[in-house]
Formats: sequence, C-alpha cells, structure tokens
Amino acid sequence: MLIGEILANTAARVPDKPAIVAGEFSQTYGELDRTANRFAQALISAGLGKGHNIGIYSPNKPDYPVIYFGAARSGAILAHLSARFSLGELQNVIDSTDIEAIFVDAGLAGNLMDIWGDLPGLKRIIAIGGAAPEGTESLAGFIGDAPDTPPDVALTDDEAFAITYTGGTTGFPKGVVAGHQSRVIGCLRAEREFGLTEDDVFCCSTPLFHIAGLFVWFQTGVLIGNTLVLMPAWDAEEFMRLVEEDGVTASFMIPTQINGIISHPNFAAERLKGWRYGNFGGAPNPVAQMQKMLDVLPYVIWVEQYGQSESGNLTVRPPEFCAAKMASAGRAFADLDMAIFDADDNPLPPGEVGELVTRGVHVMIGYYKNAEATKAAINSDGWIRTGDVGYIDEDGFLFLVDRSKDMIISGGENIYPSEIENALYSHAAVNECAVFGIPDDYWGELPAAHVVLEDGESVDEEALMDFCIERLARHKRPRMIKFVEELPKTAVGKIQKNIIRAHYWAGTERTI
Repeated sequence: MLIGEILANTAARVPDKPAIVAGEFSQTYGELDRTANRFAQALISAGLGKGHNIGIYSPNKPDYPVIYFGAARSGAILAHLSARFSLGELQNVIDSTDIEAIFVDAGLAGNLMDIWGDLPGLKRIIAIGGAAPEGTESLAGFIGDAPDTPPDVALTDDEAFAITYTGGTTGFPKGVVAGHQSRVIGCLRAEREFGLTEDDVFCCSTPLFHIAGLFVWFQTGVLIGNTLVLMPAWDAEEFMRLVEEDGVTASFMIPTQINGIISHPNFAAERLKGWRYGNFGGAPNPVAQMQKMLDVLPYVIWVEQYGQSESGNLTVRPPEFCAAKMASAGRAFADLDMAIFDADDNPLPPGEVGELVTRGVHVMIGYYKNAEATKAAINSDGWIRTGDVGYIDEDGFLFLVDRSKDMIISGGENIYPSEIENALYSHAAVNECAVFGIPDDYWGELPAAHVVLEDGESVDEEALMDFCIERLARHKRPRMIKFVEELPKTAVGKIQKNIIRAHYWAGTERTI
C-alpha cells in the first residue's frame, strides 16, 4: 500500500463522513480525497513532483492533510518543518534538505521571508491558512484549475515520500527519510493493536510535523475513518472544551500535556466523561503521574506507546497492564523485531540493561545526505540503534532506563535521570521536573534538578533532597534543586534538558 491509498480507501468507504474539523471548518473524506488529487496534479504541473523535495511549515491547519496526501501521490518528498524551529534551524534544514518550494502558514511566512535571501535553492514560497503576504503565492493560485483525478505517477512502496527531523539536542536536526511502506506498516499496526474504533472523534493535539502526531496518529485515524479534530496549538482548557462540547472521544498526548490537564485550575473529571481513549508517549511518563491519571480519570482507557523518528512506533502497553506493568513502555508489536544489545551488538537476555535496537520495514531509509550518521545508526545486519537504554523482561515488556545521551556519569557511576525524576514526581508538591548533570571538578558531573511546583504548594530544597534520599541511593540524590516557573519544551511538549544543561556547562571545556 502507498500513503495516498490510505485516504483513497477510506474516501471510497465513507465519502460523506466528516474527515477534518477545525473550528468552523469541516471537510468530508470525499472532499479531502479530491482536493489532495488537485494538489498532486498542481505539483506535477509545476515541476515539483517525483524527484523533487518540497516542505510544509505550519501548525495543525486544514491545508496540512491536503498537502500531505497530495504530495505523497505526486511522488514529491515532503519535508515537515517544525513550527518551533529557530531561524538558524530553519535555514539549516531547508538548505541541507534541498527544499525547492515551501507551503507555509501565513502567520509564519515572515520567518521564511527573513532568510529567503540566504537560501539559493528555495525557489517558491506558497502561503496557506490565510491571505498570502506580499512576495508569496497563494495556495488557491498554485492549485488553480488542476483536475481532481488521481495523478498517473509510477510509485513503489520502498520509495521515499517524507522527511521529518530529529530533536536537534546534539546539534542541528537531522533529516529522517521515510519510505511509504515504513509508515504504512506503522498505522496498520496501530489500527490492529491500539484500540481505536471508527466511531471515535480523534483530537490531533500534537503537531502534524512530528512523527507521532502525523504518521502514528493522524494517519491511523484516516485509515480507520475517524473524524479528526485539529488543534493548531496545545491548550488544556480548549481540549477539555472539545471533549465537553464537540464530542472528542480519543487523543494522543505527550505526558506533559496530560499533566497540564489534570493540574489545570479548571479541571473537573465530569467535564471529561466523554473522553473514552487516551494514548500517550513521546517522552517518559513517571509512575506517580500514571497513578494520578488512573485515580482522577478512571474511565479513560489509557494506552502507552513508544517509538522514535527513525523507526516509527515500536511498542504498545494495553490498558489491562496499566497496573501490573506501570513502569513499562509496552511490548513490541506482534510482527516487529526488537532486542537489547550490549556495546558490541550482542543480544542480551531478559532483565539485562543495554541499548534498545530494532529492524524491519519500519526503519527509516536513512538520514538525508548523511551516510556517516546513517552508518553509525544502522549496523550491517539492519539493526538500528535507538539511543535508548533499557531492558526487556521475561514477559516481553520494555522498561526504558533513560536516553543514553542523558545519562550522568559521576565518579565512574552511571546515574539515570529518569530514576531521580520518578522520585521527585512522587512528592505531592512537584508538578514537573527535569534532572540533568552539572559539571563538578572532582566527580566529573553531579545530578541537578529544575522543579516546577504545583499551584499553591511549597517545599524547600533541603526537604526535597531529603525526600529523594529516602527513595534513592545517596550518590544519586540531586545536589542542586532549583525551583522555576516553567521548563523549556519542544513543539510536541518534550522537556528540553539540553537547553537547561547549556547554562551550567557554558564556559567549560567539555559538555560531559
């Protein structure tokens, strides 16, 4: 199956069902299918079809699905640019990914115009989601009178169709090249094992430019035939309103988003009684928060997933294992190879900690024009190194210890920040926290934490340190705790420890 066929099959089955809802905007599956065809035809007529790289730079707006499926049908490779990229990141990824034309939300067009002169390969800027600013084209003008028939383009399922970007926590983001089959298999697995139904109204509350929001969830919703409600920006109050007033029944969220709901001053479980299904992933979910989710929203079916840009979705933890395997990220999909390797690429037995690896058709084609990084990530047997450290238990459930790059090495001892974070989250006064390493002349580095407190709660640094000592080996306790108003986050809600760490390592000759 090709990506474009996912939409075509659903449109043939339920052409008059609402597919996309965004405020007052509503579009049926039949309308979306025909408009995607027109966009594909326009790309081909403009010389931007097969063999060309184009980009989309937008939050979750109604034109995004059209551009996504239309580009896939045209043979063009669509690069998904984060709406949160800095100008430096934006310039780097456009230039390094050979993007010839960008479809940009009108509200973000100014960012592109500021750097266009430094991007010789970027030929066209087409505005979407509003009036085209001076110097750009309109989407309506670009599509013109293109026909709504399927384009005649020879495509195979192993060809590239999309580029997404890594988090950029160790430098500029790398472009992850995905083929049709790698992302089709992901949503087929999700349809089979996640538990959505055709009657669900699914809220797209994470950005479509991110792999989880787009490939795992939006695409799966289209495959199933859900009505998909687009949120252009995350807002906990607005999500509660969508459930309460607009009939949203299902969602995918980053744990920080769920935390934002259950700690919101206007939170009331009664408001969310229509929220049937909640899937979450994208970042570790502390055990203390999982327990709180079960306590305050017991009628929500909670399903955890785990994956990454380079390999798509890998695991699922069914709701019946919420209590028994609360600290687990789930078990591998039934038809997926996953293992734990040591430093020499030898498989480890159940219970032993090492690096998580996987292989199969779900793995990326590679990093765009970066053979060295691709070779470092994928070994000769096709196993891709995830960079995540953990173990698989006797029942096949994955337990993540931490990201290998986040590990703190203090006096030769490995300290995993997630262990300290779990201890901090179990304190009633802690709303959010981030643990990271700070430089120390004797130990090399020591654990430190930034903590956001719950509204109305108070605790001092010494008391919180003592709380950790009661739950952790003494050498793992945070040596510094700083109370802050908020933590920096990516566009999808992941806490950016690299930004926090940078302040403490500035001026040193090393970063570890």
